[in-house]
Amino acid sequence: MANLRDIRRRIKSVKNTAQITRAMQLVAAAKMKKAQDQALAGREYAQQLTQVLFDIRNNFMGESHPLLEHRQGSRELVLVISTDKGLCGPLNTNLARKIKTLVSPNADFVTVGRKLRILCEKLGQKVVADFTVRDPVPFAQTRPIAKFITHQFVDGHYDKVSIAFTRFVNTLRQEADVVTLLPIQGHRDGEEQAFESIGSGFSVEQHLKDPDRDYAFEPNAAEVLGAILPLYINYEVFQAHVESRASEHSARMVAMKSATDNANKFIKELTLEYNKLRQGAITSELLEITTAMKAME
Repeated sequence: MANLRDIRRRIKSVKNTAQITRAMQLVAAAKMKKAQDQALAGREYAQQLTQVLFDIRNNFMGESHPLLEHRQGSRELVLVISTDKGLCGPLNTNLARKIKTLVSPNADFVTVGRKLRILCEKLGQKVVADFTVRDPVPFAQTRPIAKFITHQFVDGHYDKVSIAFTRFVNTLRQEADVVTLLPIQGHRDGEEQAFESIGSGFSVEQHLKDPDRDYAFEPNAAEVLGAILPLYINYEVFQAHVESRASEHSARMVAMKSATDNANKFIKELTLEYNKLRQGAITSELLEITTAMKAME
């Protein structure tokens, strides 16, 4: 049985841990609010951009654009957006499982975030590029990433480009996802991924019923399509980053709150055990004193 000194040391150690996790919880909560606002603010724009792209594509009867070209090969490049730090629950683990399920075993990777980059290297996967993005996510830092993966596809190095990220649902729920980015109107497992907006779902059926979806293209649909496609790729990559960052801070805040609550619960249990041992020691001393007094009579 542990003595009183050992229990006091354990209580002190757990209290120090609780102070650290509490501080990390507060920091994550402050960052979480900004990241969630940034992710939610971009969803409507992403959806509107997707709708415009859909309508332009329907009105484009000319030669196919390189970013719309479907290829028969299986060479795949995956942009993986993970975290630089841990202590965010199963966020990175869930994303790694989703990648293992949906991504080709021979795929190459472009990584953002240290955690899954290290995992890819340990598993012997080829990492062709690694990027660093600040917090909060600036659009200017995601553009080189979009430009790099676009060039890899257009130059014919890969037949498909996907994005693996964590979609923000709410503070308590984040969903790992893999979305086909290039070619636009991609497919996966027989399911249509046509013009899917990363920030929010896009229903083709509902959009076709919209009476205000008629456009006049100047100078023509082909030139407008060529101008909007790079913007679409840039924004999809940006939205995936802000969704992942909002998920990271939300998961870390919840994990640190859970750790703090568990530490406080453990402190109460240790304190109760300490008080019991202390009371037992006092009772034993009183018995010894009483016995000694009776022996002296």
